[in-house]
Amino acid sequence: MGFTELVPERIFKFAERFGGTATGRFLGLNALENRVYEVEIEHDDGRMEKRIVKFYRPGRWSRQTVEAEHQFLKSCAAAEVPVVQPIADESGRTLFDDQGILCAAFPKMRGRLESDLNRTQLERLGRYLARLHNVGAAMPPQPRQRLDAGTFGRAPLAFMLESGAMPADVRPRYETVATRVIDACEQALKPWPAQLVHGDCHQGNVLWNGDEPVFIDFDDILYAPPVQDIWMLTGGDPEEQSRKRGELLDGYEQIRDFDWGSLAIVEALRSLRMIHFAGWLIRRRDDGAIKQAFPLVGTDRFWQEQLEGLYAQAEKLSPSF
Repeated sequence: MGFTELVPERIFKFAERFGGTATGRFLGLNALENRVYEVEIEHDDGRMEKRIVKFYRPGRWSRQTVEAEHQFLKSCAAAEVPVVQPIADESGRTLFDDQGILCAAFPKMRGRLESDLNRTQLERLGRYLARLHNVGAAMPPQPRQRLDAGTFGRAPLAFMLESGAMPADVRPRYETVATRVIDACEQALKPWPAQLVHGDCHQGNVLWNGDEPVFIDFDDILYAPPVQDIWMLTGGDPEEQSRKRGELLDGYEQIRDFDWGSLAIVEALRSLRMIHFAGWLIRRRDDGAIKQAFPLVGTDRFWQEQLEGLYAQAEKLSPSF
């Protein structure tokens, strides 16, 4: 059972599980991995509500891994970390199986994306991120992936090499530089302990209501050094990155200690994310949403850009490369 059978009637029926009646107005939201819809709900008293329903891609997550995501959200909310919790039914369940597809519903959260955060926003974000990391560190072991050279490096590299999507003239150079990068990343990450973190904590996954942030999209929670969430929130040129990290960590350390030495593994984490993301794109290259969002995937230009990016990372990780 796949996404092609997610007809409106089926979406409305699931949205109505938590009360009210779907008006028929709905909107498909931008989502590359799952299918997410905003559904308008009318209650008997005339009150209108917008509800977000999410259908998880079949085969990617097990029930246990998604339940771990929901438990993390519940624990974050209990610790006053601003997140959007899934809606529970009368029995307290938040995860459901709709004809073979796991699904959940969430209240619609209003907010805006911010591309340029000021000091006050970064410090506030840092304090909340520290709380989030405290929650992750305190949780018992969860069935979630660990970010390491195997999962984010060797596995996607092997898939890309075996997929037939890589041009023959690119393959030997890509394999050589990627292997060198992965080996360097493995050595860099070896001393650093991992804990449960957001994992995909870029600015597109933080909504702002006034000056208050709300963390969203916890699909990719995983075990990694806490600096994984720090570097993803603080992009820009090197000078800008340094300033942003300093301001964000000023807030972070008001709540939780941070090991500044872990900033030395940022380029290793960035490199593994590049390889992992390239592998994910190739795996999903026939998906209509991917074709629309990333039309160059699999083209000669795509592979040249991947090569150039890896060579640049190789020089950062090992200047003698």
